[in-house]
Amino acid sequence: MKYKNALFLLLLALTGVLSLQAQENTSEKPPFQKYENSAWVDSVMTTLTPDERIAQLIMVAAYSNRGEDHKQEILKLIKEQKIGGLIFFQGDPATQVQLMNEYQEASKMPLLGAIDAEWGLGMRLDNTISYPFQMALGAIQDEQLIYQMGAEVAKQIKRAGLHLNFAPVVDVNNNPNNPVINYRSFGEDKYNVARKSIAYMKGMQDSFLLTTAKHFPGHGDTDTDSHYALPQINHSLARLDSLELYPFKKVLEAGIGGVMVAHLDIPALDSTGVPSTLSKPIITDLLKEKLGFEGLIVTDAMNMKGVTAGNLPGVVDKDAILAGNDLLEFTEDVPTAISEIRKAINQGLISQAEIDRRVRKILAVKQWVGLNNYQPVPSKNILNELNTPEALLLNRKLVAASLTVLKNDNKILPVKDLYPRKIASVSFGAEKKTDFQKTLSLYTEVAHFQVPVDASQAEVDKIKNNLKKFDLVIGGIHDYSKYPRNNLKLSKAAQELIAELSEERKAIFALFKNPYVLNKIKNIEKADGLIVAYQDSKNTQELAAQLIFGGISANGKLPVSVGKKFKAGEGTTVQGGIRFSYTLPEEVGMDSQILNKRIDSLMNQAITMKATPGGQILVAKDQKVIFHKAYGEHVYHDTIMVEKEDLYDLASVTKITASMAALMKLYDEDKFNLDGTLADHLPKFRRSNKADIPFTDILTHQARFQPWIPFWRNTRRDNGSYRWWTIKKDSSARYPIKISEDMYLHRNYPDKIVKAIRKSSLRDKKEYVYSDFFFILAPRVVESRTEEDFPTYLEENFYGPLGATSVGFNPDYPKSQIVPTESDFLFRRELIHGTVHDEGAIMLGGVSGHAGLFANANDLAKVLQMYLNMGEYGGRRYIEEETLEKFTRRTFPDSENYRALGFDKRRPNSQGVVNNTARDASQVSFGHTGFTGIMVWMDPEVDLLYVFLSNRVSPTRDNHRLYRLDTRTNIQQVLYDSLKKDAEKAASEMALKKS
Repeated sequence: MKYKNALFLLLLALTGVLSLQAQENTSEKPPFQKYENSAWVDSVMTTLTPDERIAQLIMVAAYSNRGEDHKQEILKLIKEQKIGGLIFFQGDPATQVQLMNEYQEASKMPLLGAIDAEWGLGMRLDNTISYPFQMALGAIQDEQLIYQMGAEVAKQIKRAGLHLNFAPVVDVNNNPNNPVINYRSFGEDKYNVARKSIAYMKGMQDSFLLTTAKHFPGHGDTDTDSHYALPQINHSLARLDSLELYPFKKVLEAGIGGVMVAHLDIPALDSTGVPSTLSKPIITDLLKEKLGFEGLIVTDAMNMKGVTAGNLPGVVDKDAILAGNDLLEFTEDVPTAISEIRKAINQGLISQAEIDRRVRKILAVKQWVGLNNYQPVPSKNILNELNTPEALLLNRKLVAASLTVLKNDNKILPVKDLYPRKIASVSFGAEKKTDFQKTLSLYTEVAHFQVPVDASQAEVDKIKNNLKKFDLVIGGIHDYSKYPRNNLKLSKAAQELIAELSEERKAIFALFKNPYVLNKIKNIEKADGLIVAYQDSKNTQELAAQLIFGGISANGKLPVSVGKKFKAGEGTTVQGGIRFSYTLPEEVGMDSQILNKRIDSLMNQAITMKATPGGQILVAKDQKVIFHKAYGEHVYHDTIMVEKEDLYDLASVTKITASMAALMKLYDEDKFNLDGTLADHLPKFRRSNKADIPFTDILTHQARFQPWIPFWRNTRRDNGSYRWWTIKKDSSARYPIKISEDMYLHRNYPDKIVKAIRKSSLRDKKEYVYSDFFFILAPRVVESRTEEDFPTYLEENFYGPLGATSVGFNPDYPKSQIVPTESDFLFRRELIHGTVHDEGAIMLGGVSGHAGLFANANDLAKVLQMYLNMGEYGGRRYIEEETLEKFTRRTFPDSENYRALGFDKRRPNSQGVVNNTARDASQVSFGHTGFTGIMVWMDPEVDLLYVFLSNRVSPTRDNHRLYRLDTRTNIQQVLYDSLKKDAEKAASEMALKKS
């Protein structure tokens, strides 16, 4: 044995291939090393018997989901064998904390708690966060994000009562068929692996969680799983030094606290064939002496077949200690292991002094992590404290930063033109609509198809035929297995459809699988767009969809090569931020807890007090949707709950969403003049009392118009019957306008409404009085300058291109997706459901400029965000910036009229109290409300958008509780309170930093 070791060292010296110079002074030492001779360690050593010192080197496996018998087994080992630590596996965090407290209480010495949490606690514990696998992290270009992940993982592991993470994986995965490392590696580029490993390690250790680089000396180039057999790596010393060992040397220089040794047979480093875990040449000669590592050396699990095959429990643990390991992980037979190590000491194979030195190292680690002042860990609120909004947001940021665009032919990403494009999505490997598809639908109308894993040729042919009518196909390739292994389970027919779409159609694919799978998919490299998302999760699906439509950007780089198709380092940057992204409030400096708790409370109050049966609320800041919820029921005591996709009657919000959009566009085109009058557009108004009133006065509601006319009442005689020329029970060419199932209005009645407005008297005084009159006429004004009817003009110029597909008149949706409004006992004598609530609008065929639009909150918000962006959205300009600024600012600042041109502004009452919007809404903010219980508001000063949809008129318009409770503006104020809290926090942090 001495001869072999000498030969090994001679080879190193002669070839110089390992470049194993002494550590430079710039190298950092393991952080706990300064405590190895501390007073606390000295005092502890004096209390430990020789066997108890050996026991400090042993760590056994513990579970929090195995019941009382397992718990008693662990307690017995703690009390009788005095083991040094526990490594926790499956379970839940609350139970684990409770058990760890019990175990610590039973132990003579504080126990070192460890866990395999390579991607966070979610790797082992239920109801905790799983961050992206290291393969995905390898694609990220900003190592600071990985450092932040390390800090958060450390925080969570410590909150779970533990002190040591067996991570990061530092192996260079250069074998696509590696069954055990693979997606757990940062990739095949040793430099990238080193950088990412150091960032992750530093994040954890800077937060006082010890880490271990694994699996030394490199487990990346093997096709054998060491859990089941001993892998052999047949590379030269030169290759091992230049590749496998490179990241380990770098993390050692960076001050990592621990190294985990793999179970590998590496003839170039030890020709005896023993596993590296038991190899003195590899652990002592190479890792300790040549690489100069003075930190904690840990074995890989001692129950794995790669080390147990041919070795007896206990004996194999002794051999691992003799090889140079400090800590035995997952010892299967603790009493035998202690006995065998004691025998080795007695036989002179290892000295008691050497054992003591290693024990001091273990104790130093315990002191560094604070176990010298151990306090029980509380289990109360642990789930909330582990799943904080900040931690969840970090997870989304990591996923977004990992997304890798490998193909973007003709700049197909992000998809910009939505109208009149027909778009379909196909989720391969799915049987129901995926989160990927649901998120795609947030941006525009998308037809969705699913191709199951075992899809037959007939099933695929049917879908293929359906796809012929679409201009763009977006495919998601799914896995749904727990881990993204390098396999593809899709049927031959499904794979052929992917190949055909990639080659023959305009198609974008998102791969929610291991990137190596790309090498198994025919023609995938020919797709116009190709995104690698690395794994299949809700986050990856949602964010990949957001990337496709420009909600977020992408700059990930492929961390591994994929055959001859793609090389490591490939990846093109795609700039997003052109449409909504959907994220958490913390991303824009708002507080999830404030928003959720207080908004939920206010909405629940409104529903409980029957101010409204339900509603939708959407909040966006900086073009990021950070709050989007549905509440309550369609009507009171209903079985249909409000969903976020349901449509509401927008009532007067139609004015700014339809009329003003069209008028501002016509203004840009010099087809509408604010100094002009109704007579310029509608010839019949030339001889009316309204002929000379400028649109500036009309749009600010100071044109002296009457507030409204109850047109529907004029259809009735005194006895309650309808006048013969107004309404009939059946439809006909003369009575085509449907009011209800048995009410049809005369075709000329809309002209009579216009005539009534034209002939109406003017108020005596020029002052602000809100009136619907002009907005009833607005469609005719717009149509006078266009060659299209009002709804078509809006659809082609606004709603279609914006992807606001639910915004429109007379919605063609199932009634189950439309929220009812009033039970009308006066005019229509029915529950108004699916048709406009406003009587005037329904008598105009459901199309008017003052009421008639339906929408859900998400689609309505797209129009409003375009306003907030001063006319731009989705990479397209709709209205000139100067126009929007002009129309949304207060028109007469020196008067008592606070209105903008068509838009409402914050209006203080005579006492100076603002009651039409939140008190903290800025002077530049603007918006509108709707009679059915709607409120929308935009604040450019803080780039804040607020949408509140409800049907407060259910069951009757006489219900004014929503106003009395001030629900809408109170919720809006919560948004500003959340922003103020963040501003106060930032100011406090800045003051602290300065001090």
